Amino acid sequence: MNNEKIDFVITWVNNTDSEWLAEKNKYDNSGSYDKRDNRYRDWGLLKYWFRAVEKNAPWVNKVFLVVSDSKQVPSWLNIKNKKLVLVNHGDFMPKEILPTFNSVSIELFLHKIPGLADNFVYFNDDMFLNSMTRKTDFFKNNLPCDSAILSAIVPSDGNDHFSHTLLSDAELMNLKYNIHSSIRGNLCKWFNLKYGTEQIRTLLLLPWNGLTGIKMHHIPNSYTKQTFKRVWSDNTKLLEKVATEKFRNNYNVNHWIFRYEQLLSGKFTPRNPKIGYFYILDDNYRKKDLQKTLNSNHKLICLNDLVRKKDVFEEAKRDLLAMFEKKYPEKSSFERNK
Repeated sequence: MNNEKIDFVITWVNNTDSEWLAEKNKYDNSGSYDKRDNRYRDWGLLKYWFRAVEKNAPWVNKVFLVVSDSKQVPSWLNIKNKKLVLVNHGDFMPKEILPTFNSVSIELFLHKIPGLADNFVYFNDDMFLNSMTRKTDFFKNNLPCDSAILSAIVPSDGNDHFSHTLLSDAELMNLKYNIHSSIRGNLCKWFNLKYGTEQIRTLLLLPWNGLTGIKMHHIPNSYTKQTFKRVWSDNTKLLEKVATEKFRNNYNVNHWIFRYEQLLSGKFTPRNPKIGYFYILDDNYRKKDLQKTLNSNHKLICLNDLVRKKDVFEEAKRDLLAMFEKKYPEKSSFERNK
């Protein structure tokens, strides 16, 4: 049965807010952190995110919008919407580590959000519902839906911050779990027809003694609050240290440790990985590829911002806004009437 409530959580920042920028610049005094502009850059798509939620997930219980403070709330947002819950960092994060500009730190405390359901789906602001969804796309019998597929971590260049983070995640999980024991204990969850040929990855990586990594789908993640509490209990000192970092760095773990915990403990339900698609927006941007993604049958998509050239960003943003307006032309109840 799937009668349990499921909430959505999305984190968002208005990077054009002068007060927020001033505060960020005050702490921006070290070159060892990941402070690239695209970590904070807004594409103007938040209202379409809400339109997509209302159209494609009418079953959702509550939507929690996480911002640094009330000044970050968009002027067009209908704060009286009964499904909307506005959350400031100070509502659920320790006061002594604020302000923070580190999404990793924010994500570590999501389970502390007041009123959040035990089962929730976490979205970055570049992740969207692309077509109609059901509760069972995210949870079945109170277990989060996911795809357990091994992968190898392959850093691409000196600026590949994310691969270092994935390595830190895998290292932490190797301290607790033996990957072969995890797979043997949940064989039908690691080798499942829903994964198709992706299972070959897992098969080929079995000779390694430890966890080499888990395939990154980079789509909205289904989590339980119990998972967060369990990982925090196991790694309190490490997570407290990570949480104090004002900006992301190469050696932070991230919220994927909670995903890894669910997979390695077997507390999940297998799901076809084709439910989602990860699209990279970079300097090789092509409009037709982006349009193909939005027109696809994938229920979940991520539009990951890796654009460096200003002219490419402006072109892609213009195209993207037009595409989303065409796909979701009607205002949602999350928007003000005027």
